[in-house]
Amino acid sequence: MGAEAEHPQQQQPPSSLRPGREAAAAAAPAVLGLQLSALIDHVARVDWSLLDRVPGDRGGSQQVSIDELNHILTEVNAHILPSRNDLTPVTTIAGGSVANTIRGLSAGFGISTGIIGACGDDSQGILFVNNMSFSGVDLTRLRAKKGHTAQCACLVDASGNRTMRPCLSSAVKMQANEFRKEDFKGSKWLVVRYAQQNMEQIIEAIRIAKQEGLSISLDLASFEMVRDSRSKLINLLENGNIDLCFANEDEAREVIGGGRTSDPEEALAFLGKYCKWAVVTLASKGCMAKHGKQVVQVPAIGESNAVDTTGAGDLFASGFLYGLVKGLPLEECCKVGACSGGSVTRALGGEVRPENWQWMYKQMHARGLLLPELKN
Repeated sequence: MGAEAEHPQQQQPPSSLRPGREAAAAAAPAVLGLQLSALIDHVARVDWSLLDRVPGDRGGSQQVSIDELNHILTEVNAHILPSRNDLTPVTTIAGGSVANTIRGLSAGFGISTGIIGACGDDSQGILFVNNMSFSGVDLTRLRAKKGHTAQCACLVDASGNRTMRPCLSSAVKMQANEFRKEDFKGSKWLVVRYAQQNMEQIIEAIRIAKQEGLSISLDLASFEMVRDSRSKLINLLENGNIDLCFANEDEAREVIGGGRTSDPEEALAFLGKYCKWAVVTLASKGCMAKHGKQVVQVPAIGESNAVDTTGAGDLFASGFLYGLVKGLPLEECCKVGACSGGSVTRALGGEVRPENWQWMYKQMHARGLLLPELKN
C-alpha cells in the first residue's frame, strides 16, 4: 500500500546516524523532538465500511499487532475513496506527532530542529531518514539500530477525520540509559508526546533536559492514552516540569475525567495550574490558550477546506512554538498555530506541501503576523 514520499531517495542511511558524539560538534538545534521510535505513516482516504471493522474507537490511536496492521493495509486498497482535487488517495511518509511538529518547524518556519530517538535498518527506516533530512531536521541524535521501524495506518474518512492504528511492539526504540547530556545541551525546547508505555524514557529525558535548561512541551497524544493512564499523566504534570501542554478537545475532557459533559474551559484551567502555557485545540472552533492569568480564544483557519486532519494538532504546535521562540504574544502564537494547523489539512498526511506553506504565509501576512526568515 502507498506511494513513497515525494523526495529524493538515498540508498543508505547517512553516516550521521552513527551512535557517537557528532551531535555535540554542531550547533545545537533550538527545538528537539523526543520520538523514541521512528515511525512511518501509511495514510489513506477510505470509506466507513473499513473503519467499522477496525477495532477501537474512531478518531483514536489504538495500538495494533503487526498482523493486524498488515491486514488493515491489505484491506485499504479495496476501500479507497476517490481522490479530491487531483490529490493522491494514499501516501507513505515519515510520521509521528513529534516528527510532524519538528519537521514543520524546520521546513515551514526555518527554526533549527533535531530528533532524539531510534530507527530500524529496514526500508521504512531509510524512508524516515530521507524524509526528515530533506526537511532540514538534524538527525545526529537519531540512533540506527538493527530491527524494524514502527508503522501506522492512518485511515481518513470522507469528512477528513482520521483514525490511527500504530504498530509499535516490534519496533526498535531508544532506551532511557542511552540519553546523553550532549544530546540536549544548548537547545531551548524539548517536544514530547505522552505515552504511558514509555514513561521511563520520558521522565529521564525530561530530567536531563531540565538540567540543561530546556523548556518542555507535552502533547497529550490521544484521548484513549489519557483515559487509560490518567493517573500517570497527572503525576507527570504535578512534578512541575511541563512548561507547555497541548490537548485537543477529546483529550481535554479525559484529563479532567468529565467525559462528554465537561467543557474545554475547565480543562484549560486545570492544565494552566501546572504549566506556564496551556492550549486546547477545538477543531473547527479554533483554540483557546492560557498563560498566567491571560486567556485567549482564536478561530480556526482553513478548516472548511480540510481534506485530512492528520497532523493538524502537530502543525498547530509547530506554529505555536515558532511564536514562543520568536517571543510573540500569546494570541499571536495561537494565530500562527491556526495558520499552520490549517495548512496541513489541505492535503493527505502530516507533512505540509510547498503550495500549502505558501497558503500559510499568505494567511499570516493578511493577519499581520511575523513571517519566517527562510533560507533559500
